Amino acid sequence: MCLAVPGRVLDIEERDGTRMAHVDFGGVVKDVCLEYVPEMNVGDYAIVHVGFALQRLDEESAKQTLRLFENLGVLEEEFGDAWGRAAKEAGTERPGGTGESVRRAPQPPQEERR
Repeated sequence: MCLAVPGRVLDIEERDGTRMAHVDFGGVVKDVCLEYVPEMNVGDYAIVHVGFALQRLDEESAKQTLRLFENLGVLEEEFGDAWGRAAKEAGTERPGGTGESVRRAPQPPQEERR
């Protein structure tokens, strides 16, 4: 499944003439192209699909959607550790050179996330 997922812009930079950002999706940080939404700023939330920010979103709507996706297991499905999951299901070790491909953002203590 491929969803449009809300994420928070952590930083913005120009890469080879393209406006890019690191975006936090509830603890998973990915590179995202901001060319379609030039008004995005650090701290803003965006709906992101296949690496492209498509629209700006208010913080409360973004957080509600992330909580819903997490409860449904969609975030793990979208951003989870596919190599680790496949190795676990096969009862083997993770193949060499297949370390996690996503950078995880620091998470606040559990009681602050409620």
